[in-house]
Amino acid sequence: MPATPAWPPASTPRLFIDQPLGVGSAPVIDGAAAHYLLGVMRLKAGDPVLLFDNRSGEWLAVIADATKRAVTLRIDRHMREIEAVPDLWLCFAPVKKARLDWIIEKATELGVARLQPVITERTIVERVKSERLAAQIIEACEQCGRTALPTLADPVKLPQLLKDWPAERALLFADEAGGVPMARLAALAPAAILTGPEGGFTDRERAMLTAHASVHRLALGPRILRAETAGLAAISLWMAQHGDWTGIGVS
Repeated sequence: MPATPAWPPASTPRLFIDQPLGVGSAPVIDGAAAHYLLGVMRLKAGDPVLLFDNRSGEWLAVIADATKRAVTLRIDRHMREIEAVPDLWLCFAPVKKARLDWIIEKATELGVARLQPVITERTIVERVKSERLAAQIIEACEQCGRTALPTLADPVKLPQLLKDWPAERALLFADEAGGVPMARLAALAPAAILTGPEGGFTDRERAMLTAHASVHRLALGPRILRAETAGLAAISLWMAQHGDWTGIGVS
């Protein structure tokens, strides 16, 4: 006897929708998302779609009606609660467009709670297009299965970041001049990781950072890493020790 096909199938598209979802609601999707469902995925009435709203977790919906420009969905059931996001921020100096998009996408996939652009003395890209970065966050969450979007903060200059820094949060400064490996640092949660621009931090900025009570100098191995590599390497190390990567697969 053939096995019953999995429902919903693994190929079910997954979308973020910025409105409260619940049993009985009938969200309408239009624009680029509707084109994706109908024109790219070739879905039709009765086909499943997974939705998440950054409020209540993930929901299974089915297409109730479709026109050329809009898709009406019917919520079928609740699939899972909104995730508990590890309390880790990434504070980063913006870099050039393609590499900045990569930082946003991968940091979201790795599970950070907040993305904080930081303007430093050597930052080349000072104008951050928040709408484009927010779209990158949503797309990454749709792809990786997140149910909670990381917060995207407004850019802030480094001195102001340090002035307003919450005392209870450790700031892990990825210092290419040296520091302590993550494994030798005390339990650092909540925490934030700070990475610099393509030209690195200036001596004045390094002195400002090392004098701050919440800052811990973090070493990331014997090689000098590019700005985007340093941030993602540090996130991975922190998640493996203090985040939600611990205990995965252990029954």
